[in-house]
Amino acid sequence: MKLGQLIPTVDAHDAHVEITGLSADCRMVQPGFAFFALAGAKQNGSAYIDAAMRAGAKAIIHEGEAGATLDPNVSDIRTNNARHALALAASRFYPRQPETSVAVTGTAGKTSVADFTRQIFEHCQHPAASLGTIGVVRANAVTYGALTTPDPVQLHQTLDALALEGVTHLAMEASSHGLDQHRLDGVRLKAAAFTNLGHDHLDYHATMDSYLAAKLRLFDTLLPTDGVAVANLDSPEGAEVVRVAAARGIRCLTVGHRGQDIKLISAGQFGFDQKLVLEWQGQRYDILLPLAGAFQASNALVAAGLALAVGEQPDDVFEALRHLRGVKGRLERVAEVNKALILIDYAHKPEALEQALIALRPFASGRLICIFGCGGDRDRGKRPIMGEIARRLADEIIITDDNPRSEDPVAIRQSILAACPGARDIGDRFAAIKAGVEMVRAGDVVLIAGKGHETGQMIGQTMVPFSDHDTVRSILEEMRA
Repeated sequence: MKLGQLIPTVDAHDAHVEITGLSADCRMVQPGFAFFALAGAKQNGSAYIDAAMRAGAKAIIHEGEAGATLDPNVSDIRTNNARHALALAASRFYPRQPETSVAVTGTAGKTSVADFTRQIFEHCQHPAASLGTIGVVRANAVTYGALTTPDPVQLHQTLDALALEGVTHLAMEASSHGLDQHRLDGVRLKAAAFTNLGHDHLDYHATMDSYLAAKLRLFDTLLPTDGVAVANLDSPEGAEVVRVAAARGIRCLTVGHRGQDIKLISAGQFGFDQKLVLEWQGQRYDILLPLAGAFQASNALVAAGLALAVGEQPDDVFEALRHLRGVKGRLERVAEVNKALILIDYAHKPEALEQALIALRPFASGRLICIFGCGGDRDRGKRPIMGEIARRLADEIIITDDNPRSEDPVAIRQSILAACPGARDIGDRFAAIKAGVEMVRAGDVVLIAGKGHETGQMIGQTMVPFSDHDTVRSILEEMRA
C-alpha cells in the first residue's frame, strides 16, 4: 500500500512510497515497513529509529525531531500524535471491520458485558465475536490474548480477519490505557457503553479525574455522533456519560434501577439464579437470569442496552438474557455438588474480591467459603486489605498461592493471614481447592478467586500449567469415583 494512502497528509514525494507493513516495535520491522516511533513511559521510540532503518524501514513517523540522521531514501514523516497516526494507518492497512462493532469501558464488568453482548448477537442469529481480556471469543472458539485492548496493528489485523471470516457483529472491551493511548482510534463503532468507575490504575492515570477522562474519551471522541451511548445510571459516573453524549448530540440509552430506558424494577434470588423484573418502553419483562450476583445483572442490562442500541428487537434481546452463560473465570458457576455452588472468579484486587463476596452472600443459605491468594511482585499493600475483606465477608477462608513469581509464597500468605488469623493456610493451590470442595454442605457457596481463566501459575521465573477449572473438574471426578 502507498504511504499516501496510509497517511493522507504526506507530501507528493513521499506519497508514492510502497509500504509493506506497520510496526511500533523495531524488532518487528521488515524491509518496506513504516516504523512509528512512539513516546513511552520508560523509553522514547525515537531511540530505535536507527535500528528500524537497519531492518529495512522505508518510512519513519515520529513526533518532533528525529533524534537520528535519516537515510535519504527513508521518508521522514513528522506528526503531532504518532499513536493516533499509527491507529489510523492500521485501520487503512487492514480496512475490513465487522459491520456492527460496539465497545464497553468501565473499571469492572467489561469482559462480561462484551461476552454477554456477543451471546445476545448470536441469539439474534448474527455471526458474532467478542474481543478483550480473555482474547477473541466466537461461538465455538477462543483465541487467548494478553491485553484488554491490543495494540492498533494487532487490533486492526484482528478486525480485518474477523470480517473476512464472516463475523458481522463484534463487542469489544475498551480499557482506559487503550483509550488514552489511541489504540481504538479508527475502529468504526455503532454504540459504546459505560459500566462503572472504581479505584484502579492510578499508577498510570495519577488521579481519578484523569482516569475518568480516559474512559470518557470513548464517548467524547471515538463514538460518532450517529452512534448510541449506553450508560449504567446506578454508577454515579453514568450521569457524566449522559452529559458528554448530550453535548455532542449523541443519543443515550440508560439502564439500571435509575435507568430511564431499561429500568430494573426489581431483582431477587431464585435458587442460584436471579429473577429480574424489567421495563422497556412501557413493556414489562420477567427474566430468570442464570447468573449469580447483582453486578452480573447490571452487566447483563448494559449488554442488552448495546444490542438494543444497534437495532436488535426487544423480545429477542430480553429472551437472550434468559440463556446467558457466565464468562470463563468471571463469577462463573462451574459446578454444583452436595447442593452447594462452586464458582471461579478473576478477582485479584480488593474491590473485586469484596464485590464478589457481597454478590454471593444472598445465594449462601449455608456458608460462604472463600479460597484465594495474592500475586508476588505486585502491590503488597493489598494483601492485608484482601485478608480483612475475606474475614469480614466470608464464613470459611483458605489462603493459598496465586502467582508468587519471585517472592517467597509463605511470606505472601502470612501478609494476608495477618488480617484474617482464623483462616486455613494451604499453600498448594490444588490441595487448597480440594479442601474447600470437600468441606461443602447443602446451601454452601464456594468462591475460588484470583486466577479466573488463567491456565498457568507463575512460580519464580517458570510458568507451571495450572487451571482452577481443571482442578475442580479433577476433584469432582475423584469424589464421584
